[in-house]
Amino acid sequence: MIDFPAVLDAFALLSSSPEAWAVVIPGLLIGLVFGAVPGLSVPIAMAVVMPITFYMDFLPAILFLTAIFTGGGFGGAVPAILMKIPGTSAAVATTFDGYPMARSGRHNEALGAALAASTIGAATGYLLLLFLIDPIAGWVLRLGPPEMLVVALWGLTLIAALSEQAFAKGLLAGLVGVLIGTIGMSSRGFIRGTFDSIYLLDGVPPVPALMGLFALSELFMLAQRSFIVGDERLRHARLSGIMAGVRATLAGPFILLRGALIGVAVGAVPGVGSSVANLLSYAETRRQARDPEGFGKGDIRGVTAAEAANSSSEGGSMATLLVLGLPGGAATAVMLAAFNIHDVTGGPRFVAENKDIVYSIIFANLVQAVLLLGLGLGFVFVAARIVKAPLRVLAPSVIVLAVMGSYALTGSMVGPVTVAGAAVIGFFMRRYGYPTAATVVGILLGGMAEGEALRTYQLSGGDAAFLLTRPIAIAFFVLLLLSVAYPVVKKQRRVPPVR
Repeated sequence: MIDFPAVLDAFALLSSSPEAWAVVIPGLLIGLVFGAVPGLSVPIAMAVVMPITFYMDFLPAILFLTAIFTGGGFGGAVPAILMKIPGTSAAVATTFDGYPMARSGRHNEALGAALAASTIGAATGYLLLLFLIDPIAGWVLRLGPPEMLVVALWGLTLIAALSEQAFAKGLLAGLVGVLIGTIGMSSRGFIRGTFDSIYLLDGVPPVPALMGLFALSELFMLAQRSFIVGDERLRHARLSGIMAGVRATLAGPFILLRGALIGVAVGAVPGVGSSVANLLSYAETRRQARDPEGFGKGDIRGVTAAEAANSSSEGGSMATLLVLGLPGGAATAVMLAAFNIHDVTGGPRFVAENKDIVYSIIFANLVQAVLLLGLGLGFVFVAARIVKAPLRVLAPSVIVLAVMGSYALTGSMVGPVTVAGAAVIGFFMRRYGYPTAATVVGILLGGMAEGEALRTYQLSGGDAAFLLTRPIAIAFFVLLLLSVAYPVVKKQRRVPPVR
């Protein structure tokens, strides 16, 4: 429960530390920019500014980094919507409906929905962290390979949801993604699919692959067009359109709440990250919708679900960092380095002895979510003008950014080569009706599913009865079956009887 004396101490600490507030807005702006530029991710932004935190006290240093985290959570949605480039891997599902909305001239609405969902998702994640920080930590400790295997399989069921109209093609595209995602050194130490190239030992870098499959292949398909949005009247940035997106998001509170809960739960698991939360939230929202036919064609609910989850996952990952001293992903791994710089070790003792600091971090991040709404609105208004740029200018710019960003991510030519190869594969997949989104899901989750399956087998010794000792894994598996069966049953009940 909440320790109210520590809450009062936290308010006193925040009110007496102007330095802690001075770094918030610069951090949000850095996160927005780094999240919105393809290839410049939030962890890169944190690593770049890490030397600055050497000269700060512990609280301002952490708030500076969390502000970058918060800003980047929304920044990645901007290129995902406007150019079909996930600014981060956590914005993959945002492209599924965000970009079709932009193509139809509804980019203002999509950006407004993403901003509102990101803000509310981040705030909800930290509110849940405020009340559940200790239970979340205990729950995470109970998760092992069997539970994570079910989570990975749950994410892979999104392949079926993305390929209802051509299931065979979607399944094949997903299997191709799984094969790509398992290239390199396996969890057992075997090398496969590398063609004796040392550059593939670590596997295919996922973010450059996403850039090629999504962005560059789309540019090839748009080669005959002059603009992303064909109708000139729809290319303008309008506040009314952005606010319409905000209102549409607020009209779906259950979608926001479900996305936030998924984001916190998945974000709290070390090593999983917000990209899985993003995909799971989208899949569940689509499966439980009464009219799922519009998803993938420009349904604003898809944008809301995806952005609510990837932003709320920040709260879950921070719970793991604070209570267990473990990073939930790459961004919190950088924060862990900041902890070490200031001679602070996260864990139960840290939380018990420094609840005023823990509450200060939570309350400051709630304020960051509010500030993101204002800063993000101005950022959206400027970014929405991308659709006014002619493709003869936009396409070369995106290609240069993708190549430079992929090189920065990998530190070698593996990144640019991956972008080029994935772009060619994506172009032919689009041309012949294969969903690239299913391939991306396979790339992101294939390796994770394989690794967790191997560790589950090693723990069980091949004895299937071992799973009976894992009630959480059984509960997850039942939820997986229900989530898959529900849309099928619902569809059957809609079909009128044959007379």
